[in-house]
Amino acid sequence: MQKSVKVALVAVVVIILIGGAGFYWFFLRDDAPKRASLQTSGQANQSSSDDPASADGTWKVQQADGVFVGYRVQELFGGDTIKVTAVGRTPGVDGTLTVAGTEITAADITADMTLLKSDKAPRDGQIKTRGIETNNFPKAEFKLTQPITLPGSPEKGKEVDVTATGELTLHGVTKTVEIPLKAVWNGGTITVAGGAKVAFSDFDIEPPTNAIVSVDDNGEFELQLTFVPA
Repeated sequence: MQKSVKVALVAVVVIILIGGAGFYWFFLRDDAPKRASLQTSGQANQSSSDDPASADGTWKVQQADGVFVGYRVQELFGGDTIKVTAVGRTPGVDGTLTVAGTEITAADITADMTLLKSDKAPRDGQIKTRGIETNNFPKAEFKLTQPITLPGSPEKGKEVDVTATGELTLHGVTKTVEIPLKAVWNGGTITVAGGAKVAFSDFDIEPPTNAIVSVDDNGEFELQLTFVPA
């Protein structure tokens, strides 16, 4: 075999290897962040003599690092032979909740979907006009429709498991959902984390598909919030 042919073959192999590595790095690498969870350090876990004596009252979302609403979906490559978890989150969250004794009597949370960001810019660009179409539906909202009964009066630092039943408005469609949550009152803050599965068809969302990747028909939404006295 002539030297020039060998060099050409080596070059082709190198290009294929580099291309494969690039495809893996930009599309198949699965390093999705962990699921939403209660914050265990920093301001969410601080207390002082100025803290309220009980959790009763109205609390508002504190916009800070670690506060977000987001999605978690499976992207499918090669049909459904390769699955990669895609996660996007928005820090643009507002809202309030009200605690009265052993109940959370009201909660209303709104998320700015135009600020959703994942680890891949092409994905973030797609959802502006496809899928959840954030250009047309820039807000998502959850509103509690029945009180959440707590196991007892909130105790500082004691984590509780609850389920929030309410109306989720996404992509312009409102549906009743149940969201399993973990929550803890730390004196000056209430932190909440959890999420629930979503069938995209329930919200008239058509999962984006192209020649390389498609998106599963179901996904999850998740939230990780810190509240301070309103």
